[in-house]
Amino acid sequence: MPDETDATPESSELVHYAVSDAVATITLDSPANRNALSRQLVTELFGHLERAGADDDVRVVLVESSGKVFCSGADLSEATTEGMEVGARRIVDLQRLVVTLDKPVVTKNLGAVRAGGIGIVAAADIAISAEEATFALTEVKLGLAAAIISLTVHHRMTPRAAALTTLGGEVFSGAEAASYGLVTKAVPADRLDEEVAATCASLATGAAQGLRESKRILNRDLVARIDALGDEMATTSARLFASDEAREAMTAFLSRGK
Repeated sequence: MPDETDATPESSELVHYAVSDAVATITLDSPANRNALSRQLVTELFGHLERAGADDDVRVVLVESSGKVFCSGADLSEATTEGMEVGARRIVDLQRLVVTLDKPVVTKNLGAVRAGGIGIVAAADIAISAEEATFALTEVKLGLAAAIISLTVHHRMTPRAAALTTLGGEVFSGAEAASYGLVTKAVPADRLDEEVAATCASLATGAAQGLRESKRILNRDLVARIDALGDEMATTSARLFASDEAREAMTAFLSRGK
């Protein structure tokens, strides 16, 4: 099947879409802010996921990044100026969309994944990481909590691993992420492309109905968790982002980058 891409991509586009051999590849490409979850990036990612879900020629959805950083988490510059209520609920909805999409979603990360970006990885059905990649739930360092992404992250990870990474906020490797249950598999960086391609090709051999119904069975408990706790976690996240302690910590963090 020939590649299908957006015919006239805008230079301002942050997320790209292409289809080949029944796999829709969605690429995060916002290097200026390390693929942070800005309003624009989340909106474009949401739209491309829905597009893949509606395309009968697509069996599998792959989410990756154009560079080593998969996603750096929330866009703190937006959070400090406009608050997080709407944004938090949108990221809850984004995780739910990945979990409920009728097609398997695979994530591929070569390098860094932080905070909210880990929620995308956790929501995916299959997550493949480079062993050398790095993860961190850094919210605790900024007076925040991994609230909205706890919906998926804490569902995937073992309770002990969730406590260690959520309370510690320290960096852990792709290999450790696999042992914690956060990712499906970690492989050497030079084998990542090959491993992801083989996994997507295997998934693409599934019948549409079989993939759809199997995924619904697998994710029933996770969907229920998101629906039961999503509003509470979004409210908690917005409250913490609006707190004086978090605002001071985020302002200091952003100042260090200047």
